[in-house]
Amino acid sequence: MSQIYTFVQLTDLHIRKPGQLAYGRVDTSGYVRTTIDSVLALRQRPDAVVISGDLTDFGTAQEYEHLRELLQPLTMPFYLMPGNHDDRNELRRAFPDHDYLGQNGFIQYRRQLGPLRLLALDTSEPGRSEGALCETRLTWLAKELEAAGNEPVVIAMHHPPFRTLIGHMDEIGLMQGSAELEELLRRHPNVERVICGHLHRAIDVRFGGTVASTCPGPAHQVTLNLDPAASSDWMLEPPAFRVHAWDAIGKRLVSHLAPAGRFEGPYPFHADGKLID
Repeated sequence: MSQIYTFVQLTDLHIRKPGQLAYGRVDTSGYVRTTIDSVLALRQRPDAVVISGDLTDFGTAQEYEHLRELLQPLTMPFYLMPGNHDDRNELRRAFPDHDYLGQNGFIQYRRQLGPLRLLALDTSEPGRSEGALCETRLTWLAKELEAAGNEPVVIAMHHPPFRTLIGHMDEIGLMQGSAELEELLRRHPNVERVICGHLHRAIDVRFGGTVASTCPGPAHQVTLNLDPAASSDWMLEPPAFRVHAWDAIGKRLVSHLAPAGRFEGPYPFHADGKLID
């Protein structure tokens, strides 16, 4: 087996019906196509893709049908999760071949990503922007962590379990279960990462004895403004995604941020053994 196993995290695709722009301005479908092209152009082809919620904008059947078409170019297994913009039933109907989504209830599952155990945790609350982790969901996670033993674990969830200091987003963050989750994780040092969506930005926080992070979106990003009274708005900053790589020698997960799009290069640093002047 290769000493490096990689998987990509995408999030917050916000796909609308074909031809429809988000907020009247953003072609989220076009941005997703560019992002998928960028994923497939990585020098090390990822072994899997995890998409951590807000797959569509309104959770309609037509949006999920369009999403399925957009994801077809992916040549590696991909795993879907609901966010606050999604509808669990419509998601299941659109992807019947993804049996890990289950038949009803929360969408929580375990999948093996090479040497890593992925635990997908459902934080969505139907009809609400904020998320929650109830006793049922946390009990499921506790049992899965016990079963994992010392195996390295990645927990994926849509709403981040920490304050981001972007006030209007924290108001629709994880409103229940954060403290219980953090206490649980402290008992399991084999949890390598908690990867989240929802924020449309890259944020990294120490949480529960591990690292919790959010991921940029493939299209619009939430404005970086830490004023508690900041307005709720977005920007067309450069889109990006996460590349998580397991280092079999160092026995740890190494996370990179990769921009989506085409860029000049690569160019060499040296010629004839000398630094190019």
